[in-house]
Amino acid sequence: MAQRSNTLRLASRGSALALTQSRWVAAQLERLHAGLRVELVEIRTSGDVKLGQSLQAIGGKGAFTRELEDALLEGRADFAVHSLKDLPTQLPPGLALGCTPPREDVQDVLILRQKQPANELTEDPFKLLPPGATVGSSSLRRRAQLLARRKDLKVIEFRGNVETRLRKLEEGKADATLLALAGLKRLGLMGADPGLLERFGVFILPSRLWLPAVSQGCLGVEIRQDDKELRELLAPLHDAGTFAAVEAERAFLHALGAGCTAPVGALARVPEGSEVLLEGALFAEDGSSERRALVRGHISQPRRAGEEAARQVLSQR
Repeated sequence: MAQRSNTLRLASRGSALALTQSRWVAAQLERLHAGLRVELVEIRTSGDVKLGQSLQAIGGKGAFTRELEDALLEGRADFAVHSLKDLPTQLPPGLALGCTPPREDVQDVLILRQKQPANELTEDPFKLLPPGATVGSSSLRRRAQLLARRKDLKVIEFRGNVETRLRKLEEGKADATLLALAGLKRLGLMGADPGLLERFGVFILPSRLWLPAVSQGCLGVEIRQDDKELRELLAPLHDAGTFAAVEAERAFLHALGAGCTAPVGALARVPEGSEVLLEGALFAEDGSSERRALVRGHISQPRRAGEEAARQVLSQR
């Protein structure tokens, strides 16, 4: 690194999950590049501070990323690690995605306050919720898919990090909540020692029945657009298949004119060969309807698949 310091500053939110993700990227870079040191710069975002308001009320787009991007643009940090599902599809001028590491599992997890006996495991865990049960979730996508299955459910605002939401659940503020499997795995809660999850009923929702958020399970490493040297350092962490999939999903979201808090689900897969297969859906917030599309595209032009899926969805009335 002849042109710059041997220390890189990595902007990160301060939650346990955000720090786990950022430390993983930092460790990979230090392992790959001898003599390189990565220093974490913790930054609180508006989404972290304004926990008493809904994401829509505090602006929705960029609630968990805006302050990190400001740090990049102002030179207070060299790069930032995001949960890519939180990152708006249109980045500020001067910033770019530097890499997308391999994707983690994409599914959501239904967590019930009451632990269930092993013989009650079912393909439809929503049946285990009593009539009129309260489910805590701030996601419009999750709300819509919940109400599509159970009109009787009451969905309430449920902000906070993983630990906060599990504590609220244990305190009886809801009968169930939903969390991303990727985050639980990164925190080490889905292995042999489930820790915090031990006392709850835990059900992984298959993506064929429950669409995840755009880019769910993916990390996005954001850099300044002109920082070619840092892009080269990040290159060994980049996964082309993951990038093609999330490009298709993010193009779908962008073409719908929607943000990362909208009731939109999408999942792109890159099977063997040169194909991208994208399933996308736009839900009514009350779960009363949905518009879906399934599109195949070429891996070299993933955004076209996303744009075509959006066109098909918007043409359905």
